[in-house]
Amino acid sequence: MATVKIIDPVTRIEGHMSVEVTIDRNRVTDARCSGTLFRGFETILTGRQPTDAPVITQRICGVCPIAHGMASVNALDNLSSFKIPDNGRILRNLTLGANFIQSHILHFYFLAAPDFVAGPAMAPWTPAWNVDIRLPAGDSIASHLVPAIEARRRAHEMGAVFSGRMPTAHSFIPGGYTAVPSQADLDKFRSHLLWLSDFITNTYLPDIHKLRSFYSDYLSIGGGYGNLMAFGAFDLDGAGSRKLFRRGVVEGARKGVPGELNLARITESVTHSWYDNRTDGLSPAKGKTTPLYPKKEAYSWLKAPRYNSRPYEVGPLARMWVNGDYQGGVSVLDRHLARALEAQKVAGAMLGWLDQLNLGAPVYSEQPVRKAGSGVGLTEAARGALGHWVSTASGKITNYQIITPTCWNASPRANEGEDQDDDDDRNDGSRRNTPQNLGPMERALVGTPVLDPNKPIEVLRVIHSFDPCLSCAVHVMRPKKAPLVLNAGLAAGFNPGGTQC
Repeated sequence: MATVKIIDPVTRIEGHMSVEVTIDRNRVTDARCSGTLFRGFETILTGRQPTDAPVITQRICGVCPIAHGMASVNALDNLSSFKIPDNGRILRNLTLGANFIQSHILHFYFLAAPDFVAGPAMAPWTPAWNVDIRLPAGDSIASHLVPAIEARRRAHEMGAVFSGRMPTAHSFIPGGYTAVPSQADLDKFRSHLLWLSDFITNTYLPDIHKLRSFYSDYLSIGGGYGNLMAFGAFDLDGAGSRKLFRRGVVEGARKGVPGELNLARITESVTHSWYDNRTDGLSPAKGKTTPLYPKKEAYSWLKAPRYNSRPYEVGPLARMWVNGDYQGGVSVLDRHLARALEAQKVAGAMLGWLDQLNLGAPVYSEQPVRKAGSGVGLTEAARGALGHWVSTASGKITNYQIITPTCWNASPRANEGEDQDDDDDRNDGSRRNTPQNLGPMERALVGTPVLDPNKPIEVLRVIHSFDPCLSCAVHVMRPKKAPLVLNAGLAAGFNPGGTQC
C-alpha cells in the first residue's frame, strides 16, 4: 500500500517549504513541492524610482542578496544602454564571487552534510534519526564544521572590503560601482581570498570526494529530467560578450555544445499556484502577480517557470554543464561536486580579477537612468539562474518581475509539456510514467529509494542537493486577525507576489 509522507516544514533550507511524497514499495512514486508563504516585492517596487530597485531587491534574500543587486543593476543598465567601466565591472564580479563562496560553504557544511554525517552527541544534533549514516563517528567532515564557520565569516568580510557591508551591499548602482579601491583594500581582499582558496582546495573538495566514496549510489539518485539552464555570470569584458559562466541550455543531460538561450521562450505557469489563471503563461517581461487563494488544484505560492514549455534545472551543476567544466552526470552527488568545483573556479578567477584592477581608474559612468523603457537583467545566484525584468514610464517603475532559482527548481506542476522518454533513465524506469509537467525537484524525487518511510532521509538528501531557498521574502502576519496595512497608499493595489529564491 502506498504511503503519503508530508515533510512540513523542510528543515535546513532557507525559508518555508513543504514536500509531500507518495512512497510505494519503498520508492517515491509522486512528489509535490510547495512554497508555503507569499511575498510582495514586485508590487512594492511599482511606482518607485528605478534606482530604488537595487537596494530593495537585495532584501529579497539574506543569503544571496548580491545576486539580486547584480540582476537589478543589470536590468537598469540594459534599460539605459549604459557602458560600465572595467573597474566597476570587476568590482561587481569580486563582490558577487565572495557571495558565491560563502553560500557554497554554508550549503555543504550546514545545510546538506548533516544528511550524511553524524554530528556531535549534543544539541542541536540530538535527538537524531537512526538512519543510514555510513561515515564513522567523529569523521573529519564533522570536525570541519568550526573551520567552515570561519570560512563563511571570512567570505563575508572579504565581500565587505569593497561593498562596505554584508550580507547586503549598497555599492551596486546603475552605471557601475560606488567604491574606489585602494592598495590596502586589494591586500586585505587578497589575504582572505588566499585563505579561502586553500580551504576550498584542501578541505571542501576532499570532503566532497570522501562523501562520494561512502555514498556512491547517490550518483544515480535524484537525476530528474536532465534539462539544465544557465543565464551566465561574471562578465569578462565591457560588452558582456564573454563570461566566466556562459549562457545556454542543455536538454536531457546530453553532452556536447549547449543550445543558445532564447528569452522569448520563458513563460510562467500558475495553474497549480495560488495566482489568478488569467496571468497564466505570460512572459516575465509582461508578467503579473495577482494572488488567488484558495484555488482548486493549486498547492504552492511559487509560480512555475518553463522554457519551451519544459521544466529546467538551474544551479552550479547546470552552470558547469553548460560551461563544459563538469559533465559527469545529474544526481545528488553530481550537484555537490559541481558546487565545490565551481567554488574553486570562482576563487581562482577572483585572484586574476584583483590583478586587473587599475587603481585610480573610474568605477562608474555617471548617467541618468532612462525615464521610460524596459530592461532585463540576467545573472546567476549561487543557487542558479536569476532574472529581473523592469519597465518604466515617467521616471517610475510600472512593472517589475523576478524569476529566482528556486522558482525554477522547486516549481509546482504546469499544465503543459509532454511525456519525456529517453535512454538516460537515472531512476530505474520511473521516468516513462512521469510527465514533463512536474517541477524539476518533484521529478528528481520520483524514483528515490526510501528505506524507512517514517524516516525518509533519502528524500531530504535529494531536496537539499538543490540548495532550495524560500526565505526570499518579508512576511508580516497577525494570526487570526485582519491584515496589517503598512502603507495606506499601496493598500488599494497590494498584490503579494510569489517569487522565491
